[in-house]
Amino acid sequence: MATEFRGVVFDVDGVLVDSPHERAWRDGLQQLMENEWSDIRDQTSYSPEAFTPQVYQTEMSGMPRYKGAEAALEYFGVPDVERRAQEYGDRKQEMIVELIEQSEFYAYPDALRFVLECKNAGLKMVTASSSKNANAFLERIRLDEFCEQEGLSYDFIKDGYTILDILDANVSGRDFEQGKPHPMIFLTATEEMGTSPEDTFVVEDAVNGVEAAKAGEMAALGLARADDEEMLADADADLVVTSLDDVSVEALSEGRLEEVSVR
Repeated sequence: MATEFRGVVFDVDGVLVDSPHERAWRDGLQQLMENEWSDIRDQTSYSPEAFTPQVYQTEMSGMPRYKGAEAALEYFGVPDVERRAQEYGDRKQEMIVELIEQSEFYAYPDALRFVLECKNAGLKMVTASSSKNANAFLERIRLDEFCEQEGLSYDFIKDGYTILDILDANVSGRDFEQGKPHPMIFLTATEEMGTSPEDTFVVEDAVNGVEAAKAGEMAALGLARADDEEMLADADADLVVTSLDDVSVEALSEGRLEEVSVR
């Protein structure tokens, strides 16, 4: 690894926020299968029970909207994937916009503590999510309110600050020619943040995100919030934790990803 880390790339959904993406994908497909697509349901392997968190993580998470829709439909053997992916992606988007407006999501406290400590340690930070909805979440995460609730104090936090106000760059929601596991989004993130792949680590909760980090020659910190430690480890994550509270910020200055207990 690097002699020291200078930058960190954060995925958004599943890392910083518990967003309704999975719910929107799951409920959207169920709605279609029980209504508009009921005539082809028996031709597929789909059932509500078969759409598990593991299916979302391994087949869809981190992909652009219509690529994610295609991946899910191919997984369940749905016919005429290309045409139906457009309809499925649009249905999911309608549902998630409604859920965001209803504030049906929350920021993970361990993630916000880690973000604040990384900023305090002088690391550059960037968010990199393929989701077009990522910025709608980020602009609603009030760090000043979180610090007040947690009894935390940082000189760089001002009244009204959201997580967007302390980032050095943000490439979320952009169109890239190739999505994860291709490293393009992460390589762009490091370039705009002003670091190199060698001194940057990526925080990801999805297998294809870890694979993208490694393909870009970056260190990968796997965050296993869905009981998927083994899958992230198999994807070659340099460290896998279930909470970002377990990561030693001190070790980052020496280019190491370690748990606090190791120190």
